[in-house]
Amino acid sequence: MKSNSRVRILAATIATLSLTGSVFLAPSPAQGDILQPKVVSENPVDYTPHVLDGAVHAITVVGDTAIVGGEFNQIKEAPSDSPTIDRKNLFAFNIMTGKIDTGFTPVVDDVVRSLAPGENDTVYVGGHFKMVNGTEMRRLARLKVADGTADPSFNRVKINFGRLTAMARRGSNLYIGGSLDSITDTVTGTARKALARLDAETGAVDPTFDIKVSEPRTEGSELTVKNLAVDPADSKLVISGTFTKVDDQDRPQVAMVDLGTPPQLSSWATDKFAPTCSPEFDTYMRGMDFSPDGKYFVITTTGGAGFGLTTMCMSASRWEADHVGPGQIPTWTNYTGGDTLLSVSVTGAAVYVGGHQRWMDNPRGNGNAGPGAVERTGIAAIHPETGKSRDIPWNPTRTRGVGAEALIATPDGLLVGSDTDQLGHEYHGRIGMFPLD
Repeated sequence: MKSNSRVRILAATIATLSLTGSVFLAPSPAQGDILQPKVVSENPVDYTPHVLDGAVHAITVVGDTAIVGGEFNQIKEAPSDSPTIDRKNLFAFNIMTGKIDTGFTPVVDDVVRSLAPGENDTVYVGGHFKMVNGTEMRRLARLKVADGTADPSFNRVKINFGRLTAMARRGSNLYIGGSLDSITDTVTGTARKALARLDAETGAVDPTFDIKVSEPRTEGSELTVKNLAVDPADSKLVISGTFTKVDDQDRPQVAMVDLGTPPQLSSWATDKFAPTCSPEFDTYMRGMDFSPDGKYFVITTTGGAGFGLTTMCMSASRWEADHVGPGQIPTWTNYTGGDTLLSVSVTGAAVYVGGHQRWMDNPRGNGNAGPGAVERTGIAAIHPETGKSRDIPWNPTRTRGVGAEALIATPDGLLVGSDTDQLGHEYHGRIGMFPLD
């Protein structure tokens, strides 16, 4: 199984390079860079395991192993007579068979919010936790997939407070973001807040990466980088969160960083996320993902019903990565008409979005189906060029709940993590996969 999977990953990477004309080699595992030749099936595979309580917040893939993180206590394999297994907040399974990995049994004492694949069969785990396997390991750990133990070489970073909500690895670089009060290199003392770039092998804080976010948009809210996305070439970083300024420049809720030497704030800027949606949200930014060729990225949002076309609330929007300067506008925007979109995965064939939406293509809706709306309960595909869901007749549905927080493309399909147990009109406890075939 493993050799076949790696062949598929290599084939997908080669296809990406040949279709885009890119000459770089992807500097990290293929998660987030998968170019799929077609839209996935509406019928989920039958063998994925079930999470029996709580919610799945993050998924990543290392080789043939899917690692699942969130806030849960019990899992089981797909057959109905399978025994219930106690697993708190983190577990792994074989992506080809659904078999739960009985060797990967780390003990994580609090919620897992983000995951990223590492080299040498390791995985980065981020979240709210303080302890891993009985040892203090605040907010961030690098674990061995073989047995769930901590990788002792990753020991240079210390995070005292906050939540690690976003993470991405590119080659030797690991980007992290969250409501992190202090990110400190234990050897040099280099310190960062909310956003940092680490050495992916040691955890050392990169002193050349010093991008400062500031001025939360609502009084009393935490300064947070909620999401980040890095293009496949490791040349552009996009961040979103509660901030209104980056390096003292106006950047309401979203900014681009040019990852040159040294990294610096891009001139790319938009005021489209400056208007207020519902005041209950310190930020209405949610999911974010680059296309496999790095040419554009897509942002999904929450924000409350009743704000219509005057804001970017409750929408998915495409933004071109090569544009520069202020006043940027989206290539397209797809509104749900009042429902949250939490996650996004861009595969080339489609832009998949997950949340608790009832409709897409619904700019005139306000908690109802307006003119032209299409039903897309809980999950949807948007045409990358037209920005319309009606142009991709993919409608498997899922039970809405809070929403699908994790969408991860693989060479074999699309993994979905959520807080509900109905996907594609079938029982799938909080995790499932739509295959390509």
